Amino acid sequence: MKRKEKVLKIISVLKKRYPEIKCMLKYKSGYELMIAGRLSSQCKDERVNMVTRELFAKYKTLESFANAKVEEIEEIIKPCGLFRMKARDIIGSCAMIIKDFGGELPSDIETLQKLPGIGRKTANLIIGDVFKKPSVVCDTHCIRIMNRVGICKTTAPTKVEKELRLLLPPEESTDFCHRLVFFGREVCVARKPRCLTCELSIYCDKLL
Repeated sequence: MKRKEKVLKIISVLKKRYPEIKCMLKYKSGYELMIAGRLSSQCKDERVNMVTRELFAKYKTLESFANAKVEEIEEIIKPCGLFRMKARDIIGSCAMIIKDFGGELPSDIETLQKLPGIGRKTANLIIGDVFKKPSVVCDTHCIRIMNRVGICKTTAPTKVEKELRLLLPPEESTDFCHRLVFFGREVCVARKPRCLTCELSIYCDKLL
């Protein structure tokens, strides 16, 4: 089976399992998603959502984040780990958006990556969820599952993204990656995948 054909079948299976899908991170604005995305580095989404509930309640605007005291941000986000670096990046990114982009979040991947601490994964997340453009978020779930089912044979995020952009229908790409997150947590888990009950097992190179 050709990879493009296999991808389309996998899309169909995942859409049936998760007909309604959305980002795991909770946010109300583009800059909030940017902040949540930065906090999610080496931290589970559930913990990020707990932290941002308090963080976004205290700092309600982009300007309030840009003018915040780094020590106060650090204290709130400490449970997310790497809190000193993340606090500096959050304040720096918000200040940069105000100073260099007129208070508007950039709408392309390359410019978003100029913001402190914002890598390609978070940039793609913003592009897809905030600006509703085709995006490919290559997190650990995406990379693991795409390798197991034989769509990709590399664990380099940029290479996986490049390959998936060639294979995925653009209108499906953003939700496809969100569905992989849920599937990677519930079925195709990292250490003990539930292969016997997996709807993708017939396409999986791991079992062939």
